[in-house]
Amino acid sequence: MKFADLHPGMIIEAGPRRIEEGEMLAFARSYDPQWFHVDGKAAGEGRFGALIASGWQTCGIAMELAVRAVLHDSESFASPGVEQVRWPHPVMSGDELRLRAEVLEVRTSRSRPELGVLRWRWHLLNQDGKEVLELTATSLFDLKP
Repeated sequence: MKFADLHPGMIIEAGPRRIEEGEMLAFARSYDPQWFHVDGKAAGEGRFGALIASGWQTCGIAMELAVRAVLHDSESFASPGVEQVRWPHPVMSGDELRLRAEVLEVRTSRSRPELGVLRWRWHLLNQDGKEVLELTATSLFDLKP
């Protein structure tokens, strides 16, 4: 999708994307080895009754879906960051995740008019419609001819 195709109020959907226990374990062992992500027995006795995916992996899955739906083949080149990240519900093995992104703002940079600025709010939902991630991101686009 090109920057010129984006407009405030636009809703973009992508997915589903299934996550399995092996993928959750591999990520957690490398990047977030907390017991509730890597120890099935302990996690089974914990608050959620099973292993849960790392929130950082959840962010990665949302990014994967955003790239597929919008950023691939666009003028996007970077992001200065996110305003907030929330994980209201855990991601479990077998969940089918889908992205629902709302475009909040589309403009050119005040200081560098060759840059496009996109602010968008991402909601990652599981198969039951429960929100497992919410974040507001800014993406930058190169608008040079």
